[in-house]
Amino acid sequence: MTTILAQNWFKRLPLGRSPLRFATVRQGHSLRPVMFANGASTYAAVLNDGGGGLLGVVTAGEGRPLVTAEAIGPGDGFSFAAPIAHPSRNIFCVGKNYAEHARELAGSVFADDSAPAHPMVFSKVPETVIGPGEPIVIDPSVSTAIDYEGELALIIGREGRNIPKSQALQHVWGYTILNDVTARDLQQRHGQWFLGKSQDGFCPMGPVVVTPDEIDLSNTGLRTYVNGELRQNANTRDLIFDVPTLIAIISTGITLKPGDIIATGTPAGVGMGFDPPRWLKPGDVVRVEIDGIGALENPVVERAP
Repeated sequence: MTTILAQNWFKRLPLGRSPLRFATVRQGHSLRPVMFANGASTYAAVLNDGGGGLLGVVTAGEGRPLVTAEAIGPGDGFSFAAPIAHPSRNIFCVGKNYAEHARELAGSVFADDSAPAHPMVFSKVPETVIGPGEPIVIDPSVSTAIDYEGELALIIGREGRNIPKSQALQHVWGYTILNDVTARDLQQRHGQWFLGKSQDGFCPMGPVVVTPDEIDLSNTGLRTYVNGELRQNANTRDLIFDVPTLIAIISTGITLKPGDIIATGTPAGVGMGFDPPRWLKPGDVVRVEIDGIGALENPVVERAP
């Protein structure tokens, strides 16, 4: 098995020209970080994580061999988990970062439909993170207005503070899919977004992380489906604040560390934007697709009394 050093793990010469995809898989009772190469989707090399999961791979020191001599395949019975599962690091999110989304929620979540002068940044607690296929659990005693928000998310790979916009992309380890599930009634009731965004399981993520060279930030499509119905359909070229700008602003006075996650915002088509609103309900299935990454799908269930 080829050995890749942490300092040059993006290089693809030993592995061909197909995309590299990184993931955390569940095998029995264990979570294992893996790498899919040469276009494979069912055969993966197990990574040397130093005991820290995929986050351990992200933070690997220079010189540590990342690829072991072990591989797993279809007969080994694995399924995808969240790439960087709890305990993860910070989850930074951005509101009002697509103009059409600003218009659809003007007067409710947003005061008006104008583009903000600065990014609206909030956070979700690490306990929100769940993986592909895991249920989004609705607790009707807490909220009856649960919404979806499909988003492109990036994972920081290099520590930095006050990062210049011109150097921001050098700090990106990879990109994945994130669903910023939201309790809209809590979001509006409290006048801030933390409680409505940080309910248990409100951050489905995955299934894989792709290297930065696999994503064209100026032209990447994003789509969200609920029960097969297309709800969101947008492109990263429509972002109000692009990825380098977000990294530069969020890192102002804040040290971003490897494993930190930045969700770049959601486009128009959320459930709250319909008249009447179309909240998620038990039995629904939410699927978020992003070109170059794949699809993140989660069922919706109701918490037992």
